Amino acid sequence: MSSARVSRHARIRRMAAVATVCALSAAPLAPQAVAADTPTYTETYRPQFHFTPQKNWMNDPNGLVYYKGEYHLFYQYNPNGNSWGDMSWGHAVSKDLVHWEELPLALSHDDEEMVFSGSAVVDWNNTTGFGTRKNPPMVAVYTSAYKNGGKQAQSLAYSTDRGRTWTKYQGNPVIDIGSDNFRDPKVQWYEPTKSWLMTVSLSAEHKVLFYSSKNLKDWKLQSEFGPAGATGGVWECPDLFPLAVDGDKNNIKWVLVVNINPGGIAGGSGSQYFVGDFDGTKFTAEDKGTYTPPTGTVVQDFEGTDFGSWTTTGTAFGQGPATGAVDWQGAVTGFDGKGLANSFHGGDGATGTLTSPSFTVDSPYLNFKIGGGRHPHEAGTVLDTTPPEGTVLADFEGGTYRDWAATGDAFGTAPATGTLPDQGQVSGFLGDGLVNTYLNGDSTTGTLTSPGFTLDKKYINFLIGGGNHPADSANPTAVELLVDGHVVRSATGKDAEALNWASWDVGDLAGKKARIRIVDDNTGGWGHLNVDHIVLSDALAPRVSQETSVNLIVDGEVVRSATGADSESLDWASFDLRPYAGKKAQIQVVDMNTAGWGHVMADQFTTADKPALSVVQRADWTDYGKDYYAAVSWENAPGGKRYMIGWMNNWDYGQSIPTSPWRSAQSVPREMALRTINGQIRLTSKPVGSLESLRNKRPATASGVTVKSTSKALIGRAAKGKALDIEATFSLKDADRFGLKVRTGAGGEETVIGYDTTTQELYVDRSRSGVGDFNSTFPGVQTAPLKPRNGKVTLRILVDWSSVEVFGGNGEAVITDQIFPDPSSTGVDVFAEGGTATLDHMQAWQLKSIWR
Repeated sequence: MSSARVSRHARIRRMAAVATVCALSAAPLAPQAVAADTPTYTETYRPQFHFTPQKNWMNDPNGLVYYKGEYHLFYQYNPNGNSWGDMSWGHAVSKDLVHWEELPLALSHDDEEMVFSGSAVVDWNNTTGFGTRKNPPMVAVYTSAYKNGGKQAQSLAYSTDRGRTWTKYQGNPVIDIGSDNFRDPKVQWYEPTKSWLMTVSLSAEHKVLFYSSKNLKDWKLQSEFGPAGATGGVWECPDLFPLAVDGDKNNIKWVLVVNINPGGIAGGSGSQYFVGDFDGTKFTAEDKGTYTPPTGTVVQDFEGTDFGSWTTTGTAFGQGPATGAVDWQGAVTGFDGKGLANSFHGGDGATGTLTSPSFTVDSPYLNFKIGGGRHPHEAGTVLDTTPPEGTVLADFEGGTYRDWAATGDAFGTAPATGTLPDQGQVSGFLGDGLVNTYLNGDSTTGTLTSPGFTLDKKYINFLIGGGNHPADSANPTAVELLVDGHVVRSATGKDAEALNWASWDVGDLAGKKARIRIVDDNTGGWGHLNVDHIVLSDALAPRVSQETSVNLIVDGEVVRSATGADSESLDWASFDLRPYAGKKAQIQVVDMNTAGWGHVMADQFTTADKPALSVVQRADWTDYGKDYYAAVSWENAPGGKRYMIGWMNNWDYGQSIPTSPWRSAQSVPREMALRTINGQIRLTSKPVGSLESLRNKRPATASGVTVKSTSKALIGRAAKGKALDIEATFSLKDADRFGLKVRTGAGGEETVIGYDTTTQELYVDRSRSGVGDFNSTFPGVQTAPLKPRNGKVTLRILVDWSSVEVFGGNGEAVITDQIFPDPSSTGVDVFAEGGTATLDHMQAWQLKSIWR
């Protein structure tokens, strides 16, 4: 489940209330039947070998336990809609971790609580008294997220019929420390002390707490771990388990998995881990030593009294370098020397830029320190905030809606003047007023309709923010253009409180009478809209930058960008300059944001031969992709195996992915191991072995395929398809990059799975993988460190209808990414860039569907 630094409602607004929920009634709950209108499981983007619920929203896996021949998968579920809300525990079981049977809802939300993430155990010795020795109870340990006040505490429920029906423990909660950021208990039996061990997150403090109990009811705090590693977001869904190193049962290490959101390695949600020792009371992570960045040539360290040849616009950066924090700012750390660039002059409301003189790129990397807000650069945005000229249809100034007609209760009696109670900070509107339907929270609904007007210009421009629930969805949050009573254009927010320009081309409707209707029919997460300054114009309004970033500009375009982590502590970042060698470039530090964390700090710009690594990059990650979060493992798995599964989505855009009637999938279950790789103990993973049962009997093969600076389709020699299992081995020659492209086809679509020989990194590029315009952070490239072995790179690639999971080497480099390509894009290509590479051998199996 996720959270943040503000109230529970505000956390949900920012998609930080990633919840795992389970509310139970005092008596056994009657199973709730699955809807009769069963989906076909052939819908566009429906995964064919990953678990998805028949319909509605799903997030974190919960309650992973093996009992009487069944692997139980509980999961965060909204029984009432396709976005986050009404969190409950859904339920599915499997005999092989591949084929799943969805069961009725296990644990439902109620009027008092939502039930956030947790775990399940089999109480073999009936320590709780909930069952008998002959029929030991299955016990769910979950987080009660109380609706009154937002407090989070740990509670129990139990089942004596193999998890089919559940009863809430009358003595709940069993642990209550009065916190609203205390959640996601993972419980196991610890044999040496004959007691139960709970690993639970104090999420906002970046700590994991360890409790012990003899009966699951009475708990004693043993120790705490953290902060450590990556701390750029809340810590959630912890897991602790032992594994043998390199299969040696005499060398046992413990692995502590801590999921983090935001602040993951690929941005947004991520799953990090620590390797260490556990003595029954305390977890101690192995010491990784101190970090020394690469040496190089300092080009700007802000140690002077002014910015020298660097130029400023606006007021945010002041008259010269800061010497640390400025007025009203928290303590600033992590900068070198005495000075740094700091755009907090005038507070978060100030904006401006700081730009270097032009220089010729003659080094491989530019390293620098950066801090401040996490507001990334968005391609195509402009720094000019001047609104387009034209006929203003509404600016919502003056304290009234004038002649606009309202229904329902979401709009109140007058425009809002900014942020409403319990709402994340609203920014990007003009003047003093705007439409904001967060009145009394997301639970309110209604419409606001303009009087009629004539379409006499080419565009309608307007500022919009809030939830992403399109006009054609069941419960929209949308701005609609009505002509002759019909919706002919619509727009929606992007699950963000910041407003930005949207535009409709209405040139083909010239002369027609129209109305604008603002609709909020959604009571779930992000169930509101922010709207302002609707203007008829002959000019298209470009989206305005809202970034706090350091950018590299080449030929007038931003080609590299980095941002802070919502922290006053600066950390290392690096730009790869190799593609721009010999070109003229500039460094620009940009603050165009006036909301929370609307500032940026920078220091120590240094050219070097190697990249500097941030704390996040130096942390260890179970997966380096965008879409692997809330990863937890099964208890009691046969043969002592440790299987793990993660939510295959990201809170940056999770509620906006284009799937219906379900939203979100779980990853393929993975078998975990500790291996010594390049002298370090690493957590590795591979797809569960039973997945191979889905393979068609005859794989398509390709051998000895050499490519030089080109891309070649493997038609006839390799499988085409939307669901594939590919094993491939490449020999390094002199290519800069090489690999495979999957789901190639319509309009140049491709998902690139490659290896960069210079950086020694595996990567997935989904910038041309199909639909991705629902969020600016979705397209892009994810990378994972991977050293070749004996001059070869080995890959295992799982391709499904809307995802790729790439396992590099011995499973030490894994990248999981969602993709949304056209169904006709089914090709597989081999490619090399900047030289030659050889595909030694490849086998590609088409995979059967688990649903048919």
